[in-house]
Amino acid sequence: MNDQTPINAGGGCPVHKDAARSLLGRTNKDWWPEALPVDILHQGGVSPDPMGPDFDYVKAFKSIDYQALKADLTALMTDSKPWWPADYGHYGPFFIRMAWHAAGTYRTADGRGGANSGQQRFAPLNSWPDNGNLDKARRLLWPIKQKYGQQISWADLFILAGNVAIESMGGPVFGFGGGRADVYEPEKDIYWGEEDLWVDQGAETRIQPEKQLDLENPLAAIQMGLIYVNPEGPGGNPDPLLSARDMRITFARMAMNDEETVALTAGGHAFGKAHGAIPADQLSGSPESEALEKMGFGWATDPEQIASGKITTSGIEGAWSNNPTQWGGDYFRLLFKYDYKLVHSPAGAQQWTPINPDPEDMAPDARDPSKRVPTMMTTADMALKMDPEYRKISERFRDDQAALDDAFARAWFKLCHRDMGPKARYHGPEVPKEDLIWQDPVPAGTMPSDADVAAFKSKILASGVAASDLIKAAWASASTYRKSDHRGGANGARVRLAPQNGWAVNEPEQLAATLAKIDELRGSLSMADAIVLAGSAAVEKAAKDAGYDVAVPFTGGRGDATAEWTDVESFDVLEPRADGFRNYLSNKFSVKTEELLIDRASLLGLSAPELTALVGGLRVLGANHGGRSHGVFTDRVGQLTNDFFVNLLDMETFWEAVDGSGEEEFVGYTRGGRTERWRATRADLVFGSNSQLRAVAEVYAEKGNEQKFVADFVKAWVKVMNADRFDLA
Repeated sequence: MNDQTPINAGGGCPVHKDAARSLLGRTNKDWWPEALPVDILHQGGVSPDPMGPDFDYVKAFKSIDYQALKADLTALMTDSKPWWPADYGHYGPFFIRMAWHAAGTYRTADGRGGANSGQQRFAPLNSWPDNGNLDKARRLLWPIKQKYGQQISWADLFILAGNVAIESMGGPVFGFGGGRADVYEPEKDIYWGEEDLWVDQGAETRIQPEKQLDLENPLAAIQMGLIYVNPEGPGGNPDPLLSARDMRITFARMAMNDEETVALTAGGHAFGKAHGAIPADQLSGSPESEALEKMGFGWATDPEQIASGKITTSGIEGAWSNNPTQWGGDYFRLLFKYDYKLVHSPAGAQQWTPINPDPEDMAPDARDPSKRVPTMMTTADMALKMDPEYRKISERFRDDQAALDDAFARAWFKLCHRDMGPKARYHGPEVPKEDLIWQDPVPAGTMPSDADVAAFKSKILASGVAASDLIKAAWASASTYRKSDHRGGANGARVRLAPQNGWAVNEPEQLAATLAKIDELRGSLSMADAIVLAGSAAVEKAAKDAGYDVAVPFTGGRGDATAEWTDVESFDVLEPRADGFRNYLSNKFSVKTEELLIDRASLLGLSAPELTALVGGLRVLGANHGGRSHGVFTDRVGQLTNDFFVNLLDMETFWEAVDGSGEEEFVGYTRGGRTERWRATRADLVFGSNSQLRAVAEVYAEKGNEQKFVADFVKAWVKVMNADRFDLA
């Protein structure tokens, strides 16, 4: 990887106590107040996607001449353009950095970020200091994107270009899976942080033990505007051990262990160079802030500077290896062969240079191969030598090139595909046959017969298990899904396995009893199918008891995962600390409870009407955590009615916060008599207080819309139950 931390001008559950105050943090409007408000054209459900709702990207991708595309990308690697000459005559390192930074925004806590939708094209990512000059990499790819059109998305092209770059320089590649469909606007639901400053403008590091400040969830980068860590060291402090601390934390937040961290760092730095040839104040602004005539280019834009190689991106200057366009073991060889001293680059960045290097260990000049220049290491590189655990791994890789080859190929593949979800979403001729535990593999299921479905529904409804428990079990299984990285969901029935079977939100003892009865009665059905079917049967019964004869659609075919192929640590991050659908809150957060509900609905891919219908229905069905009465605005618990909305909006009720609850619990009193009628949480009252959600709630409370509510609830329920059924798309 190159230029991790430009210094030039650029413009789980979310957060715990004493952290951020908003799920959005800083928005593009904060950074660029004069930005053109194109999003006003997308109101009222109008999609910004020019391809239209009928476009099937996977089908288009499967029709591509894949080998011709790779051949074109390979040719591009050495087709140096005068408007942005290739260092060493090879663009490979540049495209590796582009792919790395497209994928590297992924974080495990909420599954957001990553390369899955081509977000690097849009603000803020296109103007993050850490992404300096990648605007040129994307423009270099434009002729190829234009040639193949809808057959290759930008999101896939970014990653494939990185793979081809590695291959073209003799590096190891584990495989490639396509299928990442593009979006056409910035994703607005990603919290990137609250800071007012970018890293190059003086933003503080997010880990400050002396201030008892830890890296808040869900963030993974160490400073605003970075992908990972500051390569000069925390806040510019060139301390390799402190840098190792930051690396270990931030890479873990991106699903990487120590070995993967070392392999990725060393493998990426085997190629290319960092750029810090001139002071940053000589450069232009970021693409999003530049003049109209720059056509989306930022940072280095002066033709003479570019032609002469006077480029600054990270501010660090030089190559890591004496063979910067050839895969091999030179990175570790040089790291351990020499002692290094701290120096400053021409741009003023702190970096490390080898003491008295041998001539053969000098690197070629990026523009003049007849010249040789010293190599360098960043503070983050020195961490691999100074940190005891990183050093053990580094020495092993130094002495075993085959081990490094395999570890880097696998770690790179994981980096580039972690946000794609299960392997079923991978497409193309280079999808590896090997299953990997981080892909959350689930054995193929079988489609149950109509007779088996009907028989199980009858048996489970007659079993004596409360309908609310069946509904809660199905919700606990399916609602783990998140559209950000396509993890979780009902397929696999991991709700019966660790760690999910022990999550507090799932009421483990009651869940175990419910699942035991389902297992006893399921016959030939998979547990995954049976859990969903049991909940859906209970919903049907609740509707029928309310006077509505509805069928809850069910499509079987789910498989059952095994404990051996379930990464417990990886699934820990999916545990809900707040679930407004079940009126569950593990502790007080600095973000408002209703915001946590909205965030969870967003991860489930729900619209405002779907969210509203589900909450209203789950309340009257008695699906609250622990059977609490909050929000159960009905005298007909267990029947699927619109009572939640009717009673929430009843003007004969007024609400007061319960003393000592931190404005988390409320009592509804009758006007005049002050008789307690209901209890509620913020996740209940928001449907009466927020004007947009109230507008939807009013629809469901209106006379004549009772059956509409039932139908909408069922439709939203089925959407959640099938959220991870990629085979149904």
